[in-house]
Order: sequence, then structure tokens, then C-alpha cells
Amino acid sequence: MAAKAIYVKDINTGDRIDDLFIAAEKTLAYSQKGSPYLNLRLQDRTGEVDAKIWDNALAWDKVFKKGDVLRVQGRALSFKNAVQVSVSGLQKVSDSEVDIALFLPAAKRDRAEMFTELLGYCEQVKTPCLTALLRSFFHDEKIAALFQRAPAAKGFHHIYIGGLIEHTLSVVGLLKKAAEHYENLNEDLLITGGILHDIGKIYELSYERVVEYSDPGRLIGHIVMGLEMIDERIAAIPDFPKQTAMELRHIILSHHGELGFGSPKRPKTLEALIVHFMDDMDAKVNAFQEYIRQPGDQESAWTPYHRLLERYIYKGAKATEDGGVREEGV
Repeated sequence: MAAKAIYVKDINTGDRIDDLFIAAEKTLAYSQKGSPYLNLRLQDRTGEVDAKIWDNALAWDKVFKKGDVLRVQGRALSFKNAVQVSVSGLQKVSDSEVDIALFLPAAKRDRAEMFTELLGYCEQVKTPCLTALLRSFFHDEKIAALFQRAPAAKGFHHIYIGGLIEHTLSVVGLLKKAAEHYENLNEDLLITGGILHDIGKIYELSYERVVEYSDPGRLIGHIVMGLEMIDERIAAIPDFPKQTAMELRHIILSHHGELGFGSPKRPKTLEALIVHFMDDMDAKVNAFQEYIRQPGDQESAWTPYHRLLERYIYKGAKATEDGGVREEGV
């Protein structure tokens, strides 16, 4: 099998590139003078890097498609304080020649271990109807397998294999602390809502090679899909309390917080409010952390501009070569 020598996280400005990557994105664009060029995102398990094909773009566009494994030749340049690969040549590589796992970013923790931890949280829920609901989901082998593999999003946070279960565990851990801190919370409802808030993402996203939205994901979305999944399983549990079902459904419908962020409802219960804020915080912290880890200007204490967060992110003080510390800013 073909081997990799350099990973995205190790690419620095000036490096010559001759290695394997997945084409995570590919779009044909035109310069102000009308010349065609290709915008690419090259991916391996350590992250993604922007790339451009300036010459013969129309011909190269026919050679490969998004999701293909490529051997790419080029040079790493600096563009707007970020690494960008200028591609001089490439060849499509057959899947049989490579280990696809080399190109799929994945959670650092073992997914089976995380799933065991998730089951532990499920068993801490003592309200019988909620325990039965959680078991109906996670004792289902298909649901369990998809939940362990799915990313949590396409373009913002936990964008890697195992991202959904990692995000869910983090949110539930935060919810447990909130339940200790605040009075008058229904902890079982809070934890169940945290565990199930993103359940629809196992079908909203496709994630065999690159993270994409499925057709139902684009047309319906994970909030409504998750609600439908929960409703179907609640209907199969005898005498499931209507009030509990309504409050759980509200958590799912409101966890994005605002109508402008895709929530059909805004939080109107304590449990829904807390699930929203813990979900939002965990997503943003992960987005900060992952962006800081991306290749960039090694001499700057700041990341490139983050389009979704609409800000530069401070990476912190940089150690000087003589062991001292200097502060940097913009």
C-alpha cells in the first residue's frame, strides 16, 4: 500500500509537497481576468489545508472528484497568514492502494470506551420511562454503531469520526455539574435531553469519506429528524407520560437557542435553557481548539480569520529560541 510521509499538521510554509490526501472540497472558480482555477481542501487524519490549481484548471477538473484520494505535488505557501498549497501536479490513487483511515480525522479517545461511558450515563437516569427510552436507542446495534462513528457537524465543531459521541459526553459532563450547582432541576430530564439532543445527526450527515450533508439532512435537518426518532420510540413505550414527553421534545426543539440559528423554539424551561448553553459552549470551545491546531503562520500568536466565528483567535505567548517568552498581537 502507498504510504504517507507528511501530514497536514506538519506542513509549513516553503515545504515541497509530494504526498497523499483526500480531496475534501473541489470547486471551479474564475479570477477577475476570467481565468479558471480550482479551489481545493486537502484532508488527512490530522486536518485540512487549502490548495489551488492555477494552470490548466479545466483539464484537471475532469481528472478527479470530491472524495478521491490524490497524490499531490506542489509547494506550501503563505496566504493571509495561513498555509496554502500551490499544486503543480496530481494523480488519482485507487482506494485499494491506500488505507482510508489515514485520511479521516478521528476523535483522540477510543470510541468503544466513549460508548461505554455513555451507557454509564444512561444507567444513571432513574426515571423508568426515560431509562427505557435511552435503552431503546443505545441497545439498538445500528444506532449504537452510527452514534459512535458520526461527526457532530460538517463545518464548525467536532468535524471528525467519533465527534458526535465526544461532543455528547462533554455536554452531559457539563450538565451533571450544572445539576449540582443549580436548584430545582429535573436532572434525569436534563441528562436525557443532553444525550439525545443531537441524535438526528447520525442521519443528517454522511461520513464515509468526507463529511457531507445527506439529502434528508439538507431538506429536514437533525432537529426535526431527531424529534421524529424520539417520537417513534416513545410511542413504543407503554404509558410514557405525556408531560415528560412534551418537556423532552421541547429540549430537542430549542437546543439551538434562537430562531435565527435553526431552533423551531427558544428555550422556555430551565432544562432546555441549560442544555442549549452547554451545547453551545462545548461546540465553540472545540471550534477554538481545533482552529488553533490548524497549520498557520508559525511566527504569529494569532490564527487566520475564522469566517464562522467572525474573529481572529489568540493562540497565546510564543516561546523564543533562547527560551524566553514574548507576547504577540495584531
